[in-house]
Amino acid sequence: MKSRTVKKYKATTNSKHNLPVADHVLNQQFTAKKPNQVWMADITYIPTDEGWLYLASLEDLCTRKIVGFHMDGRMTKSLVLKALDQAYRLQRPKGSVLHHSDRGSQYASSDYQKQLNSYKMKCSMSRKGNCYDNACIESFHSILKKKLIYLEKFKTRKEAKERIFEYITCFYNGKRIHSSIGYLSPNQYERTFRFTA
Repeated sequence: MKSRTVKKYKATTNSKHNLPVADHVLNQQFTAKKPNQVWMADITYIPTDEGWLYLASLEDLCTRKIVGFHMDGRMTKSLVLKALDQAYRLQRPKGSVLHHSDRGSQYASSDYQKQLNSYKMKCSMSRKGNCYDNACIESFHSILKKKLIYLEKFKTRKEAKERIFEYITCFYNGKRIHSSIGYLSPNQYERTFRFTA
């Protein structure tokens, strides 16, 4: 028997800054009619023997697919920018995307906001101290930890990166079914939109 609860806590949101904060546009309306309408963004942390590894993820609210992610040993704006760039490159959204995150300094940074503008994305941010405003992506990070992180001990960041990459791309997006999308995997559900007018 192995406990799936974690004992350590590491803060990933620094909202004590003087950067502009976007309105809470999403307003806990956790629905989207098609892919690439709403993306949820967040950062989490993974312990390794070498120190913390940080994971920035973006989830499509319609398909529950992790459309972009990046990992690094430092929690910087570069971490979230690389996840955003990957998501945009792979998904190629045709219309405007509502991008929702917490009000952390990485997401509020001028560089990140400029990139959102260049991608024609509208920014939405959670209210201060309200984790429920970003519940969907936080739920994904919780599942990742319960199903993978808490069950393994990573000696190196490289080892953790490889296992997390495999979990997200192969299992979570490709095989894990969700009741909210008709018991399909995110990739399967996303494909159903390719055949609709």
